[in-house]
Amino acid sequence: MAANPPRDLVLSEAKGSVRLLTLNNPPVNVLSGPVLESLVDRLAALEQDETVRAVVLASAAPKAFAAGADLREMAPLSTDEARVHGGRGQAATRAIERLPLPVIAAVHGACLGGGCEIALACDLIVASEDAQFGQPEINLGVMPGWGGTRRLPRRIGASRARRWILTGEAVSASQAHTEGLVDRVVPRSDLLATALLLAEQLASKPPVALAAAKFALLHATDPGIDEGLAYELDLWARLFGTRGQQEGMRAFLEKRPPPILSRQGWSGESKGFPWSEAPLAGGPKRNKGKSSGDG
Repeated sequence: MAANPPRDLVLSEAKGSVRLLTLNNPPVNVLSGPVLESLVDRLAALEQDETVRAVVLASAAPKAFAAGADLREMAPLSTDEARVHGGRGQAATRAIERLPLPVIAAVHGACLGGGCEIALACDLIVASEDAQFGQPEINLGVMPGWGGTRRLPRRIGASRARRWILTGEAVSASQAHTEGLVDRVVPRSDLLATALLLAEQLASKPPVALAAAKFALLHATDPGIDEGLAYELDLWARLFGTRGQQEGMRAFLEKRPPPILSRQGWSGESKGFPWSEAPLAGGPKRNKGKSSGDG
């Protein structure tokens, strides 16, 4: 009996001058390494296709746009391995952001973690009424590592982004619209048609001017994004191997609440993080190797 052919993890369909890309990793579009690589390949092909004027990124999974990264891939990673894996996620979000075409996310259901970071990299977000957004990584002992700490504050403001990221709580499409993340909220039945209509409107604009405007807006809102992404990735990768990451991801995979950890061992786990390199303002200065009697 012949083996089933491999599933196309990102579908591509021409809709006139608009290209519809559809994440296709059911049941909830977990963003595994192969999914990320397929998305990057699709985006690279679109950049070379002069018939494409705008892109809609949607989901074939009924329950989710994308429920986040593949924790079974991530849980056992070392810091160095996590840095490589996180680089794949950042490459996907950066490919969306740097594509010289407008990209519209059509979001329904769960849009969490890496899924939310994918949506954040898009130029506009249209959401169905049942959509939920969030960055729950803190509950897994890590933090957003695919650009969430960089893009969410510029989209909804620093104070709101701080609440989202530090609490890990999900918000409704309506609240995400009120806070500035989502551009339009529509009934689920109207989601794709609305996103495609918006993409067609953008596709009618002069393409070079549209691309220039996209890049100018990105530079205006975040001129240091590459440096910021490198900083985020370094901190994210360093969290792998800490008790919080190990216990948090194990609890998620075992479908139980994560334990509440004490700060015992904090100093050892903090080596290499920014707060271990310099004192807090007004705090005791670190001994740089000189005694108090040294001149």
